[in-house]
Amino acid sequence: MLHIANGRVYDPANGIDGKVRDVYVANGKIVSKVPPEARRIDAKGLVIMPGGVDMHCHIAGPKVNLARKLQPEDHRHDVHPRTAFTRSGVGGTVPSTFTTGYRYALLGYTTAMEAAVPPIGARHTLEEFHDTPVIDKGFYILMGNNVLLYKLLEKGRREEFRDALAWWLAATKAYTAKLVNPGGDEAWKGRRNANITKLDEKIESFELTPRQVIGAMIEAVDELGLPHPAHIHCNNLGHSGNYASTLETMRIAEGHRAHIAHIQFHSYGEVPGKSSHNPTSRAKEIAEYVNTHPNISADVGQVMFGKSTIMTADAPLAYMLSRYAGSKWVNSDTEHESGCGILPFAYQDTVYTHALQWAIGLELFLLSKDPWRMVFSTDHPNGGSFMSYPRLIRLLMDREFRKEEMRKINQRALRQTALADGLDREYTLQEIAIVTRAGPARLLGLANKGHLGPGADADITIYDEDEDKERMFGAPRHVIKDGQVIIEDHEFRAEHQGRMLHVSPDYDPNIVEVIRPFFEDYYSIRFNNYAVDDSYLGSHEVIPTLKQRAAASGPGGG
Repeated sequence: MLHIANGRVYDPANGIDGKVRDVYVANGKIVSKVPPEARRIDAKGLVIMPGGVDMHCHIAGPKVNLARKLQPEDHRHDVHPRTAFTRSGVGGTVPSTFTTGYRYALLGYTTAMEAAVPPIGARHTLEEFHDTPVIDKGFYILMGNNVLLYKLLEKGRREEFRDALAWWLAATKAYTAKLVNPGGDEAWKGRRNANITKLDEKIESFELTPRQVIGAMIEAVDELGLPHPAHIHCNNLGHSGNYASTLETMRIAEGHRAHIAHIQFHSYGEVPGKSSHNPTSRAKEIAEYVNTHPNISADVGQVMFGKSTIMTADAPLAYMLSRYAGSKWVNSDTEHESGCGILPFAYQDTVYTHALQWAIGLELFLLSKDPWRMVFSTDHPNGGSFMSYPRLIRLLMDREFRKEEMRKINQRALRQTALADGLDREYTLQEIAIVTRAGPARLLGLANKGHLGPGADADITIYDEDEDKERMFGAPRHVIKDGQVIIEDHEFRAEHQGRMLHVSPDYDPNIVEVIRPFFEDYYSIRFNNYAVDDSYLGSHEVIPTLKQRAAASGPGGG
């Protein structure tokens, strides 16, 4: 039991904005009171927030492990030493499993969601999650280029399409469906650097278009009542003029929920007749659409200057960037489920395109009227490491620091953006608590995370108040996970494993007889060996679908 006394609490989900409050913990949960003999932490003069929730990152699975192998030089220069409570590991832009968990905790984060796993890579991902300490974690499975789903959709078998999606989610212990460049894999399989660029373009080998795939997936996820909507990496990521297809993708939702991943990378305009290497900002149009359509949410995917690692199921994009960067590059195709490209990358403030990407991300944050639906991410490690989160928070909270940084970047790029027009908004601590905690938890449907009300998971971060917000958010004084004090006075004091978060949607069991023959004909793994057994999960939590939650509450709700 814990009694955290006299701290300044920021708990947006419960309407608490910087009020001095006590927080009580028992049995891993927030409670309304504890006995006087409970351990007391004096938080006078300190800031209390729920633990951070990263809803879009890349931290485990086959592509992440390939990225680690690709960059031994990064690991050699960034060693995380063993201590009485931590295992040794290495850092860089793609840290080892143990280091990933520890460094998230050192920033006050207690939950992180891996954003792209081919279903056949689920076991690999779970094995790495077992070695990723402290944080709770889950993953999204790649379904936007799944050949069997395409075959069902092509024949108009929509109910079977939905049931097959539910089976895949249940079989892999995933959290929701992820779409990446829908339709692009089919062209890429046969021709180098081939891609699909229009939503109404025919997908090779199928009588389908990306528009049909996106619409069917959005509807199926909603019909299943998954806690988080379809998570969409739009077509044309990184290409000049892609804001038009981004807007069109959001329009496909037509009242259904949809989440647009790393939306900064999808917010580029173009100058007619000019090189594609000179994009413009269309952040205003993108932000306005999200502002006025409450069914749409997004994470920003902020670019941060310095080293990164591109890792994406958008294989044609990775190939294009490898030609631009002239660096080492890996491509991998995974059965009939997905492709992947990986390469080291570095964003430079003097390069026009990189500076524009940095500025567009800040525009989206500062133009957002609803921080609950435009939340925090760098698409780690694509836009930058999660270790850059404290600096990004300072950019949002400190306009003078932001202006200093703006003076350092390519000025021709800056003039293309609203930042040059004096976009002076400063985020408050309450808004930071929304975009890094309460907002992502709500968008994920995690009712027990992102807040400090009774019944919530006791995931708590306590910060020293500091004018330098980068320093403040870079080193919390205390981090508490499930009621256990993991970090005390900036030092690790305990070990903790964290839980695996996943869904188990209902489906017609007869769908198995549709899926099995496809496996036997095309997969390298036998159907009976594909699904992940519950015993493989270890500590885990099933997050109910909306239908399951309603059924559990009984007649009349509850």
